[in-house]
Amino acid sequence: MEYHISKLLLIGIAIIVSYYFGEIARKLKLPSLTGYMVVGAIFGESLLNIFNDAVLDSFSFMTEIALGFVAFLIGIELNLDSLKKQGFGIIAIIFSESFFAFILVFVGLYALTGDVSLALIFGAMAPASAPAGTVAVIQEYKAKGSLTKALYAVVGFDDGLAIIIYGIAFAFAKSIIMRETTNASLNILASSIEPLREIGLSLVLGTIFGFIFCQLVRALKTVEAILIIVFGSIILITGLSVTLHISLILTNMMVGFVLVNTRRQSLVEKVSEQLNLIMPILFIIFFFLAGAHLQLKQLPHLGMIGLVYIFSRSAGLIGGARFGAVIGGVEEKIKKYLGLGILSQAGVAIGLALIVKHELERIGTPHANKIGAAVIMTITATSIFFEILGPILTKIALEKAGEITKGEK
Repeated sequence: MEYHISKLLLIGIAIIVSYYFGEIARKLKLPSLTGYMVVGAIFGESLLNIFNDAVLDSFSFMTEIALGFVAFLIGIELNLDSLKKQGFGIIAIIFSESFFAFILVFVGLYALTGDVSLALIFGAMAPASAPAGTVAVIQEYKAKGSLTKALYAVVGFDDGLAIIIYGIAFAFAKSIIMRETTNASLNILASSIEPLREIGLSLVLGTIFGFIFCQLVRALKTVEAILIIVFGSIILITGLSVTLHISLILTNMMVGFVLVNTRRQSLVEKVSEQLNLIMPILFIIFFFLAGAHLQLKQLPHLGMIGLVYIFSRSAGLIGGARFGAVIGGVEEKIKKYLGLGILSQAGVAIGLALIVKHELERIGTPHANKIGAAVIMTITATSIFFEILGPILTKIALEKAGEITKGEK
């Protein structure tokens, strides 16, 4: 008789083993998610190949659900009263870190390769962040303070700006590549409207569902009922976002944003308490699957393009955050440490890289195919670096800022 290993069996083993590796990581003064990712890498294609591409594809909905909850969690931390205290500073940080990352990566790779299209595309990848790593560290260590609030705001809103930068820069790069061999021209304005439509629709739907969600939870009497409606609502909104090809992060974030800014604090706290019961298991699943996706065999192929990308993106994000914080007049610890907390990069960037590869393959010229291959290989390899180092630097930043209590370290 032939037996097929149940996917439930696999994920059950993964959760239990990841939990204990997370505890080991904590004892080593590392974030637990580092341990979860190590287990994922062991079970994934890099080593045991138990979680191969086919298995990972079947679990992709779990990653989407986890990101939906992370985004909702960010939203309920974006209280307008708190944001007003930081005011212009947060806006200045978001714009400067995103554009600094884009510009420095573009300049660095153009200086290295002399290829405008390649430099534009890699520059377009740079601002995209991975909020899950930052939020997981904040949650694990129960960080509180002005830097924590600023991190929530920045990782929540900079994804929208990153999508716009990507849409416009990639439209220009495609235009240049297509004109190299044909007289065809690309309507850059039309290509740039698509990311704006995605962001606008995400914000509008998130706001509408936010008010519907508030009406639902306001009428509930028990914590069990709140847990059910919170869980069901986030899954519903995430599924709708995926179906409509809009940002599930921005949509879910707006639902939380509406809740925290239109309802009593007591209701927000009840919802937060239910989230705190769900998030630990979702973080384990999310970062295990993230680790399983890591292609460690790509690291030897990193090359000069990858190294320049890593250093210029890091310098852009850290330097841009510092510059924005200075002109925004925020407090000193945010100026010093915020840049360290926003380096994580994974799913969104790899997703954009896959889109780039697909679009350039449709053009089909040798130059287009060469850039597409370089983008997917380099972004996959550099994401390993950023996904592992990013959360560690976030923890260091929060410790330096005094926002992690000694008992949580």
